[in-house]
Amino acid sequence: MREIEPVRACYRARVWAAVLGMVAAAIGVDGARAADSMPNACPVDGCEVKIMGVKPAGAELEITLKANFQPDVSKNHIHVWWGEIYTVEQVGRNAKPVHGVTQGRWHRHDDYPTYVTQGAASTSIRGKATTICVTAADRNHNIIDVKIYHCVDASGQL
Repeated sequence: MREIEPVRACYRARVWAAVLGMVAAAIGVDGARAADSMPNACPVDGCEVKIMGVKPAGAELEITLKANFQPDVSKNHIHVWWGEIYTVEQVGRNAKPVHGVTQGRWHRHDDYPTYVTQGAASTSIRGKATTICVTAADRNHNIIDVKIYHCVDASGQL
């Protein structure tokens, strides 16, 4: 009788694998969700976020991002700000204690791979600024590395 149990276990495993495969196919799970499985941890060369595209979204901007980590506001996430208003050193809680500069304003988020400007990154508060910037921040809203940030001229989309 004990020899039958491994056969049943193997059969059950094959049945469950088939069922899970059918469920995944039914709900459309495929390689397109690969970003969901990226770790939140920074790679050896640091957390990096780049702006891949900007387009109008009503009165705001929709920004398409590419990151080498999965953003999560309670962990490593993204800060967005207007480049003519603040420097990268100013857009984190470590502005004054670490970089000796006055803390500015930014919008923190984990919307990925697209983000629509809002809050401190809203087009309504930009004044004449046209450069939108992004960088990675940690769970305490400190900029992780002030040398790793990305800005683009969005004037053609405003």
